[in-house]
Amino acid sequence: MTQTQNPLLDFSDLPRFDLIQPEHVKPAISQLLADGRALIERLTDEGTPATWADFAGALADGLEGFGRAWGVVGHLHSVNDVPAWREAYNEMLPEVTRFYSELGQNLKLFDKYRALRKSAEYATLTAEQKKIVDNEVRDFRLGGAELPEDQKPRFQAIMEELSQLSAKFSENLLDATNAFAEIVTDDSLLAGLPDYAKDAAREAAQKAGIEGWKFTLHAPSYGPLMQYAENRELRARLYRAYATRAAEIDNGYTKPEWDNGPLIKRILELKAEDAKMLGFANYAEVSLYTKMADTPAQVLDFLQEMAKKAKPFAEKDIAELKTFAQAELGITDFQPWDAAYASEKLMQARYAFSEQEVKQYFTEPKVIAGLFKVIESLFGLKVARDIAPLWCEDARFYRIETPAGELVGQFYMDLYARETKRGGAWMDEARSRRRTATGIQKPIAYLNCNFARPLAGKPATFTHDEVITLFHEAGHGLHHLLTRGEELGVSGIHGVEWDAVELPSQFMENYCWEWSVLQDMTAHVDTGEALPRALYDKMLAAKNFQSGMMTVRQLEFSLFDMRLHSEFDPQGPSTVLDLLNAVRADVAVLMPPAWQRFPNSFSHIFGGGYAAGYYSYKWAEVLSADAYAAFEEAGNPFDPEVGKRFLDDILSRGGERPALVNFKAFRGREPSPDALLRHSGMVAV
Repeated sequence: MTQTQNPLLDFSDLPRFDLIQPEHVKPAISQLLADGRALIERLTDEGTPATWADFAGALADGLEGFGRAWGVVGHLHSVNDVPAWREAYNEMLPEVTRFYSELGQNLKLFDKYRALRKSAEYATLTAEQKKIVDNEVRDFRLGGAELPEDQKPRFQAIMEELSQLSAKFSENLLDATNAFAEIVTDDSLLAGLPDYAKDAAREAAQKAGIEGWKFTLHAPSYGPLMQYAENRELRARLYRAYATRAAEIDNGYTKPEWDNGPLIKRILELKAEDAKMLGFANYAEVSLYTKMADTPAQVLDFLQEMAKKAKPFAEKDIAELKTFAQAELGITDFQPWDAAYASEKLMQARYAFSEQEVKQYFTEPKVIAGLFKVIESLFGLKVARDIAPLWCEDARFYRIETPAGELVGQFYMDLYARETKRGGAWMDEARSRRRTATGIQKPIAYLNCNFARPLAGKPATFTHDEVITLFHEAGHGLHHLLTRGEELGVSGIHGVEWDAVELPSQFMENYCWEWSVLQDMTAHVDTGEALPRALYDKMLAAKNFQSGMMTVRQLEFSLFDMRLHSEFDPQGPSTVLDLLNAVRADVAVLMPPAWQRFPNSFSHIFGGGYAAGYYSYKWAEVLSADAYAAFEEAGNPFDPEVGKRFLDDILSRGGERPALVNFKAFRGREPSPDALLRHSGMVAV
């Protein structure tokens, strides 16, 4: 089959989203899998020298097309999860998982890498090439290559089942989220809601052919209702529906087949078996084998130390909130569905502004232009609109160039929520930078968010938190796009320790608080006026509003994840909820109802790649705050010398060097948590 017959096989340039259809997936992926197996057979032949050019480089180059094609399929499954794409993806997922499992267990490949590692040529390889060889030798152990032959089929079966369960977990969560709708026909129930939220709900109802206002569990609908709706019963209904998604509880809209509870148990059983087969005490040790942190105990100590410092601030936050809710809002039995609403009212009372007021200034065109200006100012680059085939009318395409006009990389941006799009925000790669026979292949990224779309002929407006989310994902994109790597295995985010991957993304968030940035990044949706300095000063004063509560909530997730994968026995008498409640007893300050089923929607660790790795967000916050402190010390958030060093020592390095080496090269010392505590307002009780 040729690229003309199947656009999924066209690797000449950009993905052909204008032509690719679900029916292309099976023939294209099947052919690429067959080609990959034939390539491996040839490269592991005794007659193929264990050299970089003949073996390691040839293997990476030969499998690159397969990675790109499957990446396109996975992307479309995430952003256009209609039945046909779901079926196409799930049909080939076991085959793809089996192929990668075979790779990880192929002793002939392992022997070739070990031979290259021991050869005289190894000393002559570039730093990138050496790191790739070292990583491959390490990863073969994790892939089961050293297992006895009679155990390999079982290990492969575990990998295949885990892939299927992970995909099913995400699909169940999306289906459960999509299934719920709250139809309101009495506008008095919508008191307190801002116009944009009511307009979006009205439009959703009209689209569904019903009267009134339609609210869903997608973030652009659920978030504003919980934050602004005065009707407590309405908030409580939405909260219960959201908190019991993909669970066994009958909440009026669920289906038994969407229950993620059995999947969680099975995933944990398989991960524990995986770890035991590889000679590790638990899955957390497997996860940390390729990360900056050394042991589960080190991570738990870090998290518990952070909790010890944050909890007094969190307890102060929740006490103030409950006191305010009782005195000013008449809420005597404070519940979790009151938290966002009461917090918004308290923030308005304390700082005399609301997120709704701020949101009117963050119009989409200005925010995008402001983001691009930050990138251009920091790194001396130019960002411009570009042309490419797209998967939907929401998506856009851009290019990053040097001042001389040389292409650095390109990226897609898909900002709006859709029913067929997975929740949250994420960056993914469409193509990685590498050296080819014809020159340097330039990288391409996807930036995906779930913001509310424009309404009534006006531009979309974003909350400040959504602006921060966009900058966060752009940071991941820059890590991928500004790499100078020339070998796939360590180009961009490849080969970067998972607990360091969040450094660039969280670093970029700091610019959402800089006055010079916000002046250029805001224009009121009705008047075009830039954000007033007085309102900015209030935002800044409120920056660390409830930072203690927010910190312990993230620590709750991180401790639950690490303990779940390091000490929990999925076949023992205790349940996942028992462990979560034990963690909450230690760190939480607002306990949810017993019927809440948070684990059933914790897609980061059950449907994504963060198992025993959720702590990475807080770990990387230490790194990113300390990195930004270098600009603060220089007295200029766009200091050219510091910006160049950040680019040279961190962003451009990819996975060529350990992340700690990169950080120490940039800062000249080990990372310190002082800047994070200072930025979060948690310096002293």
